[in-house]
Amino acid sequence: MSIRIGIMGYGNIGRAVECAIRQNPDMELVAVFTRRPPKSVSILTEGVCVRHADDVLQMKEEIDVLVLCGGSATDLPAQTPELAKHFNVVDSFDTHARISEHFANVDAAAREGGTLAVISCGWDPGMFSINRLYARAILPEGKDYTFWGKGISQGHSDAIRRIKGVKNAKQYTIPLESALNAVRNADTTAFTPRQMHLRECFVVAEEGADTQRIEQEIKSMPNYFADYDTVVHFISEEELLRDHSGIPHGGFVIRSGKTGWENENTHVIEYNIKLDSNPEFTASVIIACARAAYRMKAEGLTGCKTILDLPPAYLSPLSGEELRNTLL
Repeated sequence: MSIRIGIMGYGNIGRAVECAIRQNPDMELVAVFTRRPPKSVSILTEGVCVRHADDVLQMKEEIDVLVLCGGSATDLPAQTPELAKHFNVVDSFDTHARISEHFANVDAAAREGGTLAVISCGWDPGMFSINRLYARAILPEGKDYTFWGKGISQGHSDAIRRIKGVKNAKQYTIPLESALNAVRNADTTAFTPRQMHLRECFVVAEEGADTQRIEQEIKSMPNYFADYDTVVHFISEEELLRDHSGIPHGGFVIRSGKTGWENENTHVIEYNIKLDSNPEFTASVIIACARAAYRMKAEGLTGCKTILDLPPAYLSPLSGEELRNTLL
């Protein structure tokens, strides 16, 4: 039996989720919902309906898991709790400072509706979160560090595009080599965010827009740019399309820890990713989490979960026996 997936929203993440579903034989895309005119949206999967977002409840009985692909900063905080009352849902909410608040709102809604929701699925939060957990559990005496980039942050780019007077924008997160090399050499200095990363923004302003105001709003934005050295470049739309059309990303999770009676031995655990396409990798994580959500709901669980709560085996399409024979 296939897991019946619905997609809410059809931007970069929504398109990538559709592609990921096609690569998983145990899943079936049954509907795409959009706030745009449905006839203006062209999807790749034949025979699947595209409907307006307001029609989503009409297909409640036909969807096992609804994947929410709205903007993390503004759409998901409202959308996920509302839809979790009616559907098993998965989202990629990625504002780290607000995850606890988002979790509480979604948990209340899912328990009210008797559904299961998984939030903040992606690579950070997501895969990086799992690796931080494993490393801390294995090396309790130590310190971990997360570096992002070099690559385009979809959430930060979206935050810039929502500023009045911004037509388009891309934001690169760049790890500072000095801090990265120090951590790899077991330096446990308490680096500040500013000492670990640079944020570089390429912005297309609307004609006549106040670029000084836009730059100041970017640099002072809490949770996104205020704690970092941030460079803002104003460029033409042609330059943005020519030089910044891709969506690459990557990063590192590193933990340096001590063992031994006198803490005489040092160990470094490093996990890193290099992504040609940030949304496609994120979508692949989301789909694995949707599978876990389906399995956990089938066992009678309800409420909100994060990727830290999901049994690793539930992410895989393989059976327990297959996993034991191939991975252990």
